[in-house]
Amino acid sequence: MLIKHIGSEQVDQELTLKWRIAHSRVSGKIAFANLRDGSGYMQCVIVKEVVGEEAFEAFKECGIESAVALTWTISKHPKKEEYELQVSTIEVLSIAKDYPLGTKEHGVEFLFDQRHLYLRSKTQRAVQKVRDTIIHATYDWMRNHDYIKIDSPIFTPTCAEDSTELYEVTHTNGEQMYLTQTGQMYIEAAIAGHRNVFDFGPVFRAEKSKTRRHLNEFWMMDAETAFCDNDQNMDLQESLIKFIVAEVLRVNTSELEALERDIKQLQKTVAEPFTRKLHADIVKELQWMGSDIKDGEDLWADDEEMLMNKYEVPMFVTNYPADIKAFYMPEDPEHPGTVKCADLLAPGGFGEVVWWSERIADYEILKQKVIDQGYDLADYQRYLDIRKYGGVTTSGFGFGLERLVRWICDLHHIRETIPFPRYHNRITP
Repeated sequence: MLIKHIGSEQVDQELTLKWRIAHSRVSGKIAFANLRDGSGYMQCVIVKEVVGEEAFEAFKECGIESAVALTWTISKHPKKEEYELQVSTIEVLSIAKDYPLGTKEHGVEFLFDQRHLYLRSKTQRAVQKVRDTIIHATYDWMRNHDYIKIDSPIFTPTCAEDSTELYEVTHTNGEQMYLTQTGQMYIEAAIAGHRNVFDFGPVFRAEKSKTRRHLNEFWMMDAETAFCDNDQNMDLQESLIKFIVAEVLRVNTSELEALERDIKQLQKTVAEPFTRKLHADIVKELQWMGSDIKDGEDLWADDEEMLMNKYEVPMFVTNYPADIKAFYMPEDPEHPGTVKCADLLAPGGFGEVVWWSERIADYEILKQKVIDQGYDLADYQRYLDIRKYGGVTTSGFGFGLERLVRWICDLHHIRETIPFPRYHNRITP
Protein backbone atom coordinates (compact mmCIF):
# COMPACT_ATOMS: atom_id res chain seq x y z
CA MET A 1 0.00 0.00 0.00
CA LEU A 2 1.19 3.51 -0.83
CA ILE A 3 0.92 6.54 1.41
CA LYS A 4 -1.42 8.27 -1.02
CA HIS A 5 -3.90 5.37 -0.60
CA ILE A 6 -4.01 5.55 3.18
CA GLY A 7 -7.40 6.74 4.36
CA SER A 8 -10.26 6.09 6.70
CA GLU A 9 -10.57 2.48 5.52
CA GLN A 10 -7.19 1.68 7.14
CA VAL A 11 -8.01 3.13 10.57
CA ASP A 12 -7.26 0.56 13.30
CA GLN A 13 -5.71 -1.87 10.80
CA GLU A 14 -2.22 -3.24 11.42
CA LEU A 15 0.03 -3.08 8.37
CA THR A 16 3.74 -3.48 7.59
CA LEU A 17 5.19 -1.20 4.92
CA LYS A 18 8.67 -0.31 3.65
CA TRP A 19 9.61 3.38 3.49
CA ARG A 20 12.59 5.73 3.38
CA ILE A 21 13.46 8.31 6.00
CA ALA A 22 13.18 11.84 4.63
CA HIS A 23 13.91 13.44 8.00
CA SER A 24 14.08 12.35 11.62
CA ARG A 25 15.02 13.55 15.08
CA VAL A 26 15.31 11.87 18.44
CA SER A 27 14.27 13.42 21.73
CA GLY A 28 14.98 11.19 24.68
CA LYS A 29 12.89 8.06 24.41
CA ILE A 30 10.83 9.32 21.46
CA ALA A 31 11.80 9.61 17.78
CA PHE A 32 9.96 11.67 15.18
CA ALA A 33 10.25 10.63 11.54
CA ASN A 34 9.05 11.98 8.21
CA LEU A 35 8.81 8.98 5.88
CA ARG A 36 8.57 8.77 2.08
CA ASP A 37 7.45 5.91 -0.15
CA GLY A 38 7.41 7.56 -3.58
CA SER A 39 3.75 8.56 -3.48
CA GLY A 40 3.90 10.97 -0.57
CA TYR A 41 5.07 11.66 2.97
CA MET A 42 3.83 10.44 6.36
CA GLN A 43 4.74 11.52 9.87
CA CYS A 44 5.16 8.98 12.62
CA VAL A 45 6.17 8.89 16.27
CA ILE A 46 8.34 6.02 17.51
CA VAL A 47 8.26 5.32 21.24
CA LYS A 48 11.14 3.38 22.76
CA GLU A 49 8.95 1.55 25.27
CA VAL A 50 6.71 0.29 22.44
CA VAL A 51 9.27 -0.84 19.84
CA GLY A 52 11.90 -2.01 22.28
CA GLU A 53 15.35 -0.72 23.14
CA GLU A 54 17.24 -2.68 20.44
CA ALA A 55 15.00 -1.50 17.61
CA PHE A 56 14.96 2.04 18.94
CA GLU A 57 18.75 2.19 19.13
CA ALA A 58 19.02 0.78 15.60
CA PHE A 59 16.65 3.47 14.35
CA LYS A 60 18.79 6.18 15.99
CA GLU A 61 21.66 5.09 13.74
CA CYS A 62 19.61 5.72 10.59
CA GLY A 63 20.34 8.89 8.67
CA ILE A 64 18.41 10.54 5.86
CA GLU A 65 17.51 8.05 3.06
CA SER A 66 17.82 4.98 5.27
CA ALA A 67 15.18 2.35 4.51
CA VAL A 68 12.95 0.85 7.19
CA ALA A 69 10.02 -1.53 7.48
CA LEU A 70 7.43 -0.39 10.01
CA THR A 71 4.51 -2.28 11.45
CA TRP A 72 1.89 0.16 12.62
CA THR A 73 -1.73 0.92 13.35
CA ILE A 74 -3.21 4.05 11.82
CA SER A 75 -5.43 6.50 13.68
CA LYS A 76 -7.20 9.63 12.46
CA HIS A 77 -6.26 13.04 13.82
CA PRO A 78 -9.15 14.16 16.04
CA LYS A 79 -9.56 17.54 14.34
CA LYS A 80 -7.84 17.39 10.91
CA GLU A 81 -8.11 15.25 7.79
CA GLU A 82 -4.78 13.70 8.65
CA TYR A 83 -3.65 10.30 9.86
CA GLU A 84 -1.11 9.31 12.47
CA LEU A 85 0.93 6.13 12.76
CA GLN A 86 1.19 4.19 15.98
CA VAL A 87 4.41 2.23 15.33
CA SER A 88 4.72 -1.17 17.01
CA THR A 89 7.83 -2.70 15.38
CA ILE A 90 10.78 -1.48 13.31
CA GLU A 91 13.12 -3.33 11.01
CA VAL A 92 16.07 -1.41 9.58
CA LEU A 93 16.57 -2.47 5.96
CA SER A 94 19.53 -0.26 5.13
CA ILE A 95 21.44 2.50 6.89
CA ALA A 96 22.48 5.64 5.04
CA LYS A 97 24.86 8.11 6.65
CA ASP A 98 26.36 11.43 5.57
CA TYR A 99 23.81 11.93 2.79
CA PRO A 100 25.38 14.75 0.70
CA LEU A 101 22.10 16.58 0.17
CA GLY A 102 21.06 17.30 3.71
CA THR A 103 19.06 20.25 4.93
CA LYS A 104 21.71 22.90 4.27
CA GLU A 105 21.77 25.09 1.17
CA HIS A 106 23.75 23.97 -1.88
CA GLY A 107 24.91 25.74 -5.03
CA VAL A 108 23.24 25.12 -8.39
CA GLU A 109 26.16 23.31 -9.99
CA PHE A 110 26.62 21.08 -6.94
CA LEU A 111 22.95 20.08 -7.09
CA PHE A 112 23.23 19.19 -10.77
CA ASP A 113 26.44 17.25 -10.16
CA GLN A 114 24.37 15.30 -7.65
CA ARG A 115 21.30 15.13 -9.87
CA HIS A 116 20.96 11.38 -9.35
CA LEU A 117 20.35 12.14 -5.66
CA TYR A 118 18.69 15.54 -6.02
CA LEU A 119 15.74 13.88 -7.78
CA ARG A 120 14.74 12.60 -4.32
CA SER A 121 14.16 16.14 -3.02
CA LYS A 122 10.65 17.31 -2.27
CA THR A 123 10.64 20.00 -4.96
CA GLN A 124 12.11 17.77 -7.65
CA ARG A 125 9.65 15.01 -6.81
CA ALA A 126 6.87 17.57 -7.23
CA VAL A 127 8.21 18.77 -10.60
CA GLN A 128 8.54 15.24 -11.99
CA LYS A 129 5.04 14.31 -10.82
CA VAL A 130 3.60 17.34 -12.64
CA ARG A 131 5.62 16.34 -15.70
CA ASP A 132 4.11 12.86 -15.52
CA THR A 133 0.59 14.29 -15.30
CA ILE A 134 1.19 16.45 -18.38
CA ILE A 135 2.36 13.40 -20.34
CA HIS A 136 -0.63 11.28 -19.32
CA ALA A 137 -3.06 14.16 -19.92
CA THR A 138 -1.67 14.60 -23.43
CA TYR A 139 -2.23 10.93 -24.27
CA ASP A 140 -5.72 11.03 -22.75
CA TRP A 141 -6.72 14.11 -24.76
CA MET A 142 -5.33 12.62 -27.96
CA ARG A 143 -7.26 9.39 -27.51
CA ASN A 144 -10.43 11.25 -26.61
CA HIS A 145 -10.09 13.24 -29.87
CA ASP A 146 -9.36 10.22 -32.09
CA TYR A 147 -5.63 10.78 -32.60
CA ILE A 148 -3.31 7.83 -33.15
CA LYS A 149 0.33 7.85 -32.05
CA ILE A 150 2.82 7.47 -34.89
CA ASP A 151 6.46 7.08 -33.85
CA SER A 152 8.93 9.07 -35.93
CA PRO A 153 12.63 8.14 -36.26
CA ILE A 154 15.39 9.59 -34.10
CA PHE A 155 17.87 9.53 -37.02
CA THR A 156 16.95 11.66 -40.05
CA PRO A 157 18.73 12.26 -43.37
CA THR A 158 17.76 15.97 -43.61
CA CYS A 159 16.78 18.85 -41.39
CA ALA A 160 13.18 20.11 -41.19
CA GLU A 161 14.19 23.76 -40.92
CA ASP A 162 17.34 25.87 -41.10
CA SER A 163 16.55 27.74 -37.89
CA THR A 164 18.42 25.36 -35.58
CA GLU A 165 21.79 23.65 -35.33
CA LEU A 166 21.63 19.85 -35.41
CA TYR A 167 23.79 17.02 -34.11
CA GLU A 168 25.45 15.31 -37.06
CA VAL A 169 26.28 11.61 -36.74
CA THR A 170 27.73 8.98 -39.06
CA HIS A 171 25.63 5.97 -40.01
CA THR A 172 27.18 2.49 -40.12
CA ASN A 173 27.24 2.69 -43.94
CA GLY A 174 29.26 5.93 -43.80
CA GLU A 175 26.40 8.29 -44.66
CA GLN A 176 25.91 11.48 -42.65
CA MET A 177 22.64 11.95 -40.81
CA TYR A 178 21.20 13.99 -37.94
CA LEU A 179 19.55 13.51 -34.58
CA THR A 180 15.96 14.61 -35.10
CA GLN A 181 14.77 18.14 -34.31
CA THR A 182 11.09 17.25 -34.88
CA GLY A 183 8.95 14.36 -36.01
CA GLN A 184 6.66 16.65 -38.00
CA MET A 185 7.61 15.68 -41.53
CA TYR A 186 7.30 11.98 -40.76
CA ILE A 187 3.94 12.06 -39.03
CA GLU A 188 2.56 14.22 -41.87
CA ALA A 189 2.96 11.10 -44.00
CA ALA A 190 0.48 9.29 -41.75
CA ILE A 191 -2.42 11.76 -41.91
CA ALA A 192 -3.76 10.35 -45.18
CA GLY A 193 -4.10 6.95 -43.51
CA HIS A 194 -5.28 8.08 -40.08
CA ARG A 195 -6.43 11.73 -40.38
CA ASN A 196 -5.37 12.68 -36.81
CA VAL A 197 -1.87 11.68 -35.67
CA PHE A 198 0.74 12.65 -33.09
CA ASP A 199 4.12 11.62 -31.80
CA PHE A 200 5.82 12.26 -28.47
CA GLY A 201 9.52 11.69 -27.98
CA PRO A 202 13.01 13.12 -27.53
CA VAL A 203 14.41 15.70 -29.95
CA PHE A 204 17.82 17.35 -30.16
CA ARG A 205 19.21 20.82 -30.89
CA ALA A 206 22.94 21.54 -30.99
CA GLU A 207 22.60 25.24 -30.18
CA LYS A 208 25.14 26.65 -27.73
CA SER A 209 22.48 28.71 -26.02
CA LYS A 210 22.87 29.34 -22.29
CA THR A 211 19.42 30.83 -21.71
CA ARG A 212 17.03 29.52 -19.06
CA ARG A 213 14.62 28.42 -21.82
CA HIS A 214 16.88 26.10 -23.83
CA LEU A 215 18.06 22.50 -23.59
CA ASN A 216 20.03 20.42 -26.10
CA GLU A 217 17.89 17.35 -25.47
CA PHE A 218 14.20 17.64 -24.66
CA TRP A 219 10.82 16.03 -25.30
CA MET A 220 8.37 17.28 -27.90
CA MET A 221 4.83 16.41 -28.84
CA ASP A 222 3.95 16.98 -32.51
CA ALA A 223 0.40 16.61 -33.84
CA GLU A 224 -0.93 16.77 -37.41
CA THR A 225 -4.58 16.99 -38.45
CA ALA A 226 -6.05 16.55 -41.93
CA PHE A 227 -8.91 18.75 -43.17
CA CYS A 228 -7.96 21.31 -40.52
CA ASP A 229 -7.38 24.99 -41.14
CA ASN A 230 -5.69 27.79 -39.24
CA ASP A 231 -8.52 28.67 -36.85
CA GLN A 232 -9.52 25.06 -36.19
CA ASN A 233 -5.92 24.34 -35.26
CA MET A 234 -5.95 27.06 -32.60
CA ASP A 235 -9.19 25.66 -31.20
CA LEU A 236 -7.58 22.22 -30.84
CA GLN A 237 -4.55 23.63 -29.05
CA GLU A 238 -6.64 25.67 -26.66
CA SER A 239 -8.69 22.58 -25.82
CA LEU A 240 -5.55 20.50 -25.20
CA ILE A 241 -3.77 23.06 -23.02
CA LYS A 242 -6.90 23.69 -20.95
CA PHE A 243 -7.28 19.94 -20.43
CA ILE A 244 -3.64 19.53 -19.38
CA VAL A 245 -3.76 22.40 -16.90
CA ALA A 246 -7.08 21.19 -15.48
CA GLU A 247 -5.59 17.73 -14.93
CA VAL A 248 -2.58 19.18 -13.11
CA LEU A 249 -4.89 21.22 -10.88
CA ARG A 250 -6.94 18.08 -10.18
CA VAL A 251 -4.12 15.59 -9.65
CA ASN A 252 -1.18 17.62 -8.33
CA THR A 253 -2.59 19.79 -5.56
CA SER A 254 0.08 18.78 -3.05
CA GLU A 255 2.88 19.13 -5.62
CA LEU A 256 1.81 22.67 -6.55
CA GLU A 257 1.70 23.52 -2.85
CA ALA A 258 5.20 22.10 -2.38
CA LEU A 259 6.41 24.30 -5.24
CA GLU A 260 4.55 27.31 -3.76
CA ARG A 261 2.84 27.77 -7.11
CA ASP A 262 0.12 30.46 -7.15
CA ILE A 263 -2.66 28.57 -8.95
CA LYS A 264 -4.85 31.58 -9.77
CA GLN A 265 -3.13 31.99 -13.14
CA LEU A 266 -3.65 28.30 -13.93
CA GLN A 267 -7.30 28.53 -12.95
CA LYS A 268 -7.73 31.48 -15.32
CA THR A 269 -6.13 29.42 -18.09
CA VAL A 270 -8.79 26.75 -17.67
CA ALA A 271 -11.71 29.14 -17.25
CA GLU A 272 -11.09 31.97 -19.72
CA PRO A 273 -10.68 32.05 -23.54
CA PHE A 274 -7.18 32.49 -24.89
CA THR A 275 -6.28 35.84 -26.44
CA ARG A 276 -5.53 35.98 -30.19
CA LYS A 277 -3.53 38.86 -31.73
CA LEU A 278 -1.69 39.52 -34.99
CA HIS A 279 2.10 39.57 -34.91
CA ALA A 280 2.12 43.07 -36.44
CA ASP A 281 -0.12 44.37 -33.65
CA ILE A 282 2.04 42.70 -31.02
CA VAL A 283 5.15 44.38 -32.44
CA LYS A 284 3.47 47.77 -32.12
CA GLU A 285 2.39 46.92 -28.58
CA LEU A 286 5.93 45.91 -27.64
CA GLN A 287 7.37 49.07 -29.19
CA TRP A 288 4.93 51.11 -27.10
CA MET A 289 6.07 49.13 -24.01
CA GLY A 290 9.70 50.06 -24.70
CA SER A 291 11.06 47.10 -26.71
CA ASP A 292 13.55 47.81 -29.49
CA ILE A 293 11.88 45.22 -31.76
CA LYS A 294 11.45 46.39 -35.36
CA ASP A 295 8.58 45.79 -37.76
CA GLY A 296 8.85 42.36 -39.37
CA GLU A 297 11.20 40.93 -36.75
CA ASP A 298 10.65 37.74 -34.78
CA LEU A 299 9.86 37.95 -31.08
CA TRP A 300 12.87 37.32 -28.86
CA ALA A 301 12.70 35.80 -25.39
CA ASP A 302 12.86 39.19 -23.68
CA ASP A 303 10.01 40.46 -25.88
CA GLU A 304 7.84 37.47 -24.98
CA GLU A 305 8.68 37.87 -21.31
CA MET A 306 7.84 41.58 -21.34
CA LEU A 307 4.59 40.96 -23.18
CA MET A 308 3.36 38.00 -21.14
CA ASN A 309 4.01 39.67 -17.80
CA LYS A 310 1.11 41.89 -18.90
CA TYR A 311 -1.39 39.10 -19.65
CA GLU A 312 -3.01 36.57 -17.31
CA VAL A 313 -4.13 33.96 -19.86
CA PRO A 314 -2.25 32.36 -22.77
CA MET A 315 -2.08 34.29 -26.04
CA PHE A 316 -1.89 33.19 -29.67
CA VAL A 317 0.37 35.48 -31.70
CA THR A 318 -0.67 34.86 -35.30
CA ASN A 319 0.47 35.70 -38.82
CA TYR A 320 4.22 36.03 -38.53
CA PRO A 321 6.05 37.51 -41.55
CA ALA A 322 6.60 34.86 -44.24
CA ASP A 323 10.35 35.50 -44.53
CA ILE A 324 11.04 34.52 -40.90
CA LYS A 325 9.02 31.30 -40.92
CA ALA A 326 9.44 27.81 -42.39
CA PHE A 327 8.98 27.11 -46.10
CA TYR A 328 5.98 24.78 -45.62
CA MET A 329 3.72 27.48 -44.15
CA PRO A 330 1.13 28.99 -46.58
CA GLU A 331 0.74 32.70 -47.05
CA ASP A 332 -2.43 34.29 -45.72
CA PRO A 333 -4.26 36.23 -48.48
CA GLU A 334 -6.12 38.24 -45.85
CA HIS A 335 -2.80 39.46 -44.45
CA PRO A 336 -0.34 39.64 -47.38
CA GLY A 337 3.29 38.94 -46.55
CA THR A 338 2.37 36.79 -43.55
CA VAL A 339 1.79 33.06 -43.12
CA LYS A 340 -0.96 31.09 -41.42
CA CYS A 341 0.80 30.29 -38.19
CA ALA A 342 0.94 31.21 -34.53
CA ASP A 343 2.92 30.79 -31.34
CA LEU A 344 1.08 30.23 -28.09
CA LEU A 345 2.67 32.30 -25.32
CA ALA A 346 2.16 31.48 -21.64
CA PRO A 347 1.33 34.15 -19.06
CA GLY A 348 3.57 35.17 -16.22
CA GLY A 349 6.43 36.05 -18.56
CA PHE A 350 7.02 32.47 -19.77
CA GLY A 351 6.60 33.04 -23.49
CA GLU A 352 6.34 30.41 -26.21
CA VAL A 353 5.09 26.95 -25.19
CA VAL A 354 3.29 25.80 -28.38
CA TRP A 355 4.12 26.51 -32.02
CA TRP A 356 2.07 25.61 -35.07
CA SER A 357 0.95 26.42 -38.58
CA GLU A 358 -1.23 25.37 -41.41
CA ARG A 359 0.73 23.41 -44.06
CA ILE A 360 0.92 24.19 -47.77
CA ALA A 361 -1.43 21.74 -49.50
CA ASP A 362 -0.59 22.49 -53.15
CA TYR A 363 2.15 20.28 -54.62
CA GLU A 364 3.51 22.82 -57.11
CA ILE A 365 3.61 25.67 -54.61
CA LEU A 366 5.43 23.55 -52.03
CA LYS A 367 7.84 22.25 -54.67
CA GLN A 368 8.75 25.81 -55.66
CA LYS A 369 9.25 26.73 -51.99
CA VAL A 370 11.74 23.87 -51.62
CA ILE A 371 13.61 25.09 -54.71
CA ASP A 372 13.56 28.71 -53.50
CA GLN A 373 15.12 27.64 -50.21
CA GLY A 374 17.99 26.01 -52.09
CA TYR A 375 17.17 22.51 -50.84
CA ASP A 376 17.81 19.39 -52.87
CA LEU A 377 14.45 18.27 -54.28
CA ALA A 378 15.48 14.64 -53.93
CA ASP A 379 15.75 15.07 -50.15
CA TYR A 380 12.17 16.34 -49.95
CA GLN A 381 10.46 14.25 -52.63
CA ARG A 382 8.75 12.01 -50.10
CA TYR A 383 7.43 15.08 -48.28
CA LEU A 384 6.20 16.46 -51.61
CA ASP A 385 4.53 13.14 -52.47
CA ILE A 386 2.11 13.70 -49.56
CA ARG A 387 0.67 16.60 -51.57
CA LYS A 388 1.14 15.02 -54.98
CA TYR A 389 -1.12 12.11 -54.09
CA GLY A 390 -4.13 13.68 -52.43
CA GLY A 391 -3.00 16.88 -50.76
CA VAL A 392 -5.60 18.51 -48.48
CA THR A 393 -5.63 21.38 -46.01
CA THR A 394 -3.76 20.20 -42.94
CA SER A 395 -2.42 21.85 -39.83
CA GLY A 396 0.03 20.82 -37.16
CA PHE A 397 1.31 21.97 -33.80
CA GLY A 398 3.85 20.94 -31.23
CA PHE A 399 4.75 21.69 -27.66
CA GLY A 400 7.96 21.37 -25.74
CA LEU A 401 7.21 19.28 -22.66
CA GLU A 402 9.84 21.03 -20.60
CA ARG A 403 8.47 24.47 -21.46
CA LEU A 404 5.01 23.41 -20.31
CA VAL A 405 6.45 22.01 -17.08
CA ARG A 406 8.41 25.19 -16.46
CA TRP A 407 5.35 27.38 -16.89
CA ILE A 408 2.89 25.23 -14.96
CA CYS A 409 5.35 24.74 -12.08
CA ASP A 410 6.53 28.38 -12.23
CA LEU A 411 10.22 27.45 -12.42
CA HIS A 412 13.02 29.89 -13.11
CA HIS A 413 15.17 27.61 -15.28
CA ILE A 414 14.15 24.89 -17.71
CA ARG A 415 16.93 22.58 -16.54
CA GLU A 416 14.79 21.87 -13.44
CA THR A 417 12.04 20.32 -15.59
CA ILE A 418 13.77 17.20 -16.91
CA PRO A 419 15.27 14.39 -14.79
CA PHE A 420 18.76 14.53 -16.32
CA PRO A 421 19.21 17.82 -18.23
CA ARG A 422 21.57 18.22 -21.15
CA TYR A 423 22.55 21.79 -21.93
CA HIS A 424 25.51 23.74 -23.25
CA ASN A 425 28.03 22.87 -20.53
CA ARG A 426 26.53 19.71 -19.02
CA ILE A 427 26.30 16.11 -20.21
CA THR A 428 26.50 14.44 -16.76
CA PRO A 429 25.38 12.70 -14.68
